[in-house]
Amino acid sequence: MSTLDLNNPPPDHDLSVTLDRAETSGERKVRLFKDVVLFLVSLCFVILIAWLCVRALLSATSSPEEKKWAMSILSASAGGLVGYMVKR
Repeated sequence: MSTLDLNNPPPDHDLSVTLDRAETSGERKVRLFKDVVLFLVSLCFVILIAWLCVRALLSATSSPEEKKWAMSILSASAGGLVGYMVKR
């Protein structure tokens, strides 16, 4: 078995040491709750924006500028979703 001198590492080698504290079950529950709440709030926000855009597109009283704005928001959202699914 060979030994390694930590004060003098071999050439072309990097040495790093980390100390990480273990996550307790309480901290894990709080982190997961926060992640789920943030996801749900974000999802509701995106659904609300999409609903407002579709409503503007289908409304007979919307101006052409409002319809262009709504279409550009929906196009950007669709592009973002496709990019997320393709992972590029």
